[in-house]
Amino acid sequence: MDKHNQFFIISALLCLGLLLAGCASAAETASPPPPIQPTATNPPTALPAATQTATTEPSPTAHPAATATLSEAELSALFPLSEPGPYYAGSRSIRLVDQSRGNREIEVVFWYPALKEKDAKGHVIRRDAAPDMSGAPYPVVLTENSTGGYILHDHLATHGFVTVQITIPDHDDYFNWDKNMIDWPRDFVFVLDQIAAKSPEGLEGVLDTENVGATGYSYGGDITLTLSGVRIDPEYFLNHCKNPPVFDAAYGGAELYTEWTCNLSKKWDEFAAFAGEEITTSEDGLWQPVTDERIRAVMPMAAAGTWLYGERGLAAADRPALLIAATDDEFIPYTLETAFIFEHLGAPEKSLISFIGKDHMRATDPDQTIRIKHFMTAFFGYHLQGRDDFLEYFSEDFVKQFEDLSWGIYQK
Repeated sequence: MDKHNQFFIISALLCLGLLLAGCASAAETASPPPPIQPTATNPPTALPAATQTATTEPSPTAHPAATATLSEAELSALFPLSEPGPYYAGSRSIRLVDQSRGNREIEVVFWYPALKEKDAKGHVIRRDAAPDMSGAPYPVVLTENSTGGYILHDHLATHGFVTVQITIPDHDDYFNWDKNMIDWPRDFVFVLDQIAAKSPEGLEGVLDTENVGATGYSYGGDITLTLSGVRIDPEYFLNHCKNPPVFDAAYGGAELYTEWTCNLSKKWDEFAAFAGEEITTSEDGLWQPVTDERIRAVMPMAAAGTWLYGERGLAAADRPALLIAATDDEFIPYTLETAFIFEHLGAPEKSLISFIGKDHMRATDPDQTIRIKHFMTAFFGYHLQGRDDFLEYFSEDFVKQFEDLSWGIYQK
């Protein structure tokens, strides 16, 4: 087996583990959900007691990196917004068909604040549970099935959001980065259009589709980066692939990474034809963004795509963004991808939280998902719910308390 095939087989197997876990949750066959607090009679207006006692003063030695010595409860206390919120969560599934794109079928799972009621047999109802209208309508967060199923599950719903978990039809084709870089963001916009035009049955009045966020991990991070408003720069990309940078990738080497990212340059005309004139036509040479103005904040995690957007294309991002990345990601070179994206992203407000010494598959580590859920709740709570008190929970002072986290670009 040559090194190229070995690299892709190993990569595929690792990523497949995450995808399968996400699909299992999406089908609601995963392990039992975390404990849920009693249903709120009103939307939360103050921080939970646990968060009120959390320090926000930077202290390099307060919380060392060796979190393996901490129990899950102890770690959750340090990242208080990782705990379930005051709402019970229900789920509901629908199937949408995009007739404009060859009857493309998209499965969608909704997690939403719900009433904690029992059926005739005394079992608490989760699937198709009656919504809790006390704080409705709730901001919407779009994500793909892996992030939604494996990392999030019902978490954001317990904090007063509706998570819209999208199963992309060809989501397992994550190494074929060509038409998917257009098609997958289109899936998100299509789903948003559909649920905004007509609420899913049983969820009337529940979704605030004018107040939307987007997040995703790995290929979901790529989608989320696209939804930030970035624009493809054909000239930059094609020149990049003619003269790729020299660097050391964590695994596989620069040659394999360049082949992986620049395969699209070999069929650029086909890609441009697929995107269509509506996207490719412009006066400045950049393609039009694939996003929606209702998406007001984005949180890309382990995202890539510098070769497609370049400096000018990244500068077009026009909504708040929080990037999450691992410094030792074996598939996405930190300096070439994460640092470049963050440096040039034109978001009006942008932050980067780096997980020091972690690799791409940190999303399978419960200790790391605790952190991710905390930051996600804080970020979207601040931007979509108007929770100004949540700003400190994804701030520089908060992040600097932890030796294995870095605020901004990490300098090794």
